[in-house]
Amino acid sequence: MKYLILLYGKPLPEPGTPAARALIRSWDEAEERMGKAGVLIDCAPLHPPAASTTVRVRDGETLITDGPAAEIKEQFGGFTLIECADLDEALRWAAALPTAADGKVEVRPLVQVPA
Repeated sequence: MKYLILLYGKPLPEPGTPAARALIRSWDEAEERMGKAGVLIDCAPLHPPAASTTVRVRDGETLITDGPAAEIKEQFGGFTLIECADLDEALRWAAALPTAADGKVEVRPLVQVPA
């Protein structure tokens, strides 16, 4: 079963700072463990919410606004896509991600659509 882990946390530290280097190291280590275990499919950080654009279509009209679809305290900062035997395994991997220590992670199973 594939699981998408949505990462919510504080804004990322400034690039090149000791805090940013430490965060990158911790993510590299987490990715390496998931890769060695064979569960990692993909993962990536996102630009900050201010870089987003929201699209809605209402009554046939496309409405485009700058910014995220929802204002929340914690930022949606990235994702990790894994494949595990079950939800319990996926939750163990989610708990091991750096974001779980100071933000939160949401784990969702992907819908398996028949071919």
